[in-house]
Amino acid sequence: MYYLKSFKILAKGYWTSEKKWQGIGILAVVIALNLLSVFLTVLINDWYKEFWDVLQSYQFDQFWYLVGKFSLIALIYISIGVYAVYLQQMLQIKWREWMTDRYLAQWLKNKAYYRLKLAGNDMDNPDQRISEDINQFVSLTLSLSIGLLRQLISLVAFVVILWNLSGILTVPIGSYEFTIYGYMVWVSLIYSVAGTYLTHKVGRLLINLNFEQQKYEADFRFSMMRVRENAESIAFYRGEKPEFVGFGQRFGAVIKNFRAIMNRTKLLNAFTVGYGQLAIIIPIFMAAPRWFAMEVQVGWIMQLLNAFGKVQEAMSYLVDSYAGIAQWCSVIRRLEGFDRHIKEAVDLKSEVNFTTAENVKLDKVDVYLPSGEILVKECSLDMQDKQSLLIMGRSGVGKSTMLRTLAGLWPYAKGDITLPRESDFLFLPQKPYLPLGSLRRAICYPLVEDKLLDAKLKKILMICQLGKLTADLDKADEWSRILSLGEQQRLAFARILLYKPRYVFLDEATSALDEGLEQYLYEMLAEYLPQTKVISVGHRLSLMSKHQYKLVLSDNGKWSLEKL
Repeated sequence: MYYLKSFKILAKGYWTSEKKWQGIGILAVVIALNLLSVFLTVLINDWYKEFWDVLQSYQFDQFWYLVGKFSLIALIYISIGVYAVYLQQMLQIKWREWMTDRYLAQWLKNKAYYRLKLAGNDMDNPDQRISEDINQFVSLTLSLSIGLLRQLISLVAFVVILWNLSGILTVPIGSYEFTIYGYMVWVSLIYSVAGTYLTHKVGRLLINLNFEQQKYEADFRFSMMRVRENAESIAFYRGEKPEFVGFGQRFGAVIKNFRAIMNRTKLLNAFTVGYGQLAIIIPIFMAAPRWFAMEVQVGWIMQLLNAFGKVQEAMSYLVDSYAGIAQWCSVIRRLEGFDRHIKEAVDLKSEVNFTTAENVKLDKVDVYLPSGEILVKECSLDMQDKQSLLIMGRSGVGKSTMLRTLAGLWPYAKGDITLPRESDFLFLPQKPYLPLGSLRRAICYPLVEDKLLDAKLKKILMICQLGKLTADLDKADEWSRILSLGEQQRLAFARILLYKPRYVFLDEATSALDEGLEQYLYEMLAEYLPQTKVISVGHRLSLMSKHQYKLVLSDNGKWSLEKL
């Protein structure tokens, strides 16, 4: 019930969205093609009887007619099968596209990607859940559901045929004769139910194993990504050996879990293959008495075997598809966890009352840790008559957390905070984020890059002492790897000159620069953006000469505001 309930929640979105009619239309055509395909298999079943009866009676004049009839049916059957798969894949793409857009929006909404860590729900590899799990969910849902529908239709059609072919079986029990109508249908039903039950007993552990396998694979891949992202630091530390050990541990978990999947799959395959082979011989045993009594012809035997096989295939759908169902359940579990954790992160809201005005103002703002430990107690501050402010204090007292609170990132806070419009302020973290792509895009981020800014961008780069980069504006590369941390921090200052915000918040944004260059950048802001107010977090005493006021944070939530 858990999986069905979760599936309903996951699938409901697309099929009730604005794009539902397009999906319903494609699905209706796919279902219609599958119905027609089943009808053609019924015609082929009838053909079996005709063909083998003709062979048995040596009616050569009918032979080529029946060969032509089969060729026409087969041609139509193949064409239908090709377009049924094509349209099913088209529906898969459209459904996946809609779900991916929705999940990306959820992940980014209200900074959920960041708050997942704060909520203690930093689920493993959300990127994999969006890129791979959604694809598997849509693909498996369509293949399993359409396959089930096809088998149900086939079951209805061929049960009637098998019932008529079975005739009546009389079983003497003492002096009483017990009559069974359509006995082969009942044999197939009993055999399939028993097989489905035993398959579930053998294969149910695959659900958890597949769930864990996806997690271990993603962890292994992510560990290699981490090495690529931190290549220089690892190289300086000569950390190749511990990284190799870490790779081995994560890959060892992948192999160990996969071996468990192998062993369980081996048992499942042994059962399902044996189950399938036994299903071939059962109708032969059941039909043998009538054949040796010379009551039927070869055509009847061939039609019976085909009909029994179709009924058995339909009734054994869960047996044959169990590995796929196990994988489908594990994907549902991962996506349901994604939905649940995202919702918890989005619902994680602070008690801070944010309002919009011209200046930054704090009124009795408390900042604390998730454990409840206070960092800043009843801080009140008004920047209206202040041009610049330096926030100082020992490490761990909450300087950066104060900026996170102002940015609306830190939910463990309360009080009243007034900020300008979002377009009027800019936050610069200690390590700037440089997106993949061109240098132009890295400078303009998060705005959309503009080709008309060439002269302006080159001038800004010169001002920030990054003149060597002026010829590389349209060069696409991994700039966070190419540029040093100091150059990245100067690039972040270039963004300030580009945006011209009324307020800029600097969280140790010059920590990788020497004091001389740090002094230059602050003087540059004062020269080119005299109306911009600066709020900085820093440790260096040299920063005090570039600020008018100092907010000192200390232990137990205490703070003091001093004029410099």
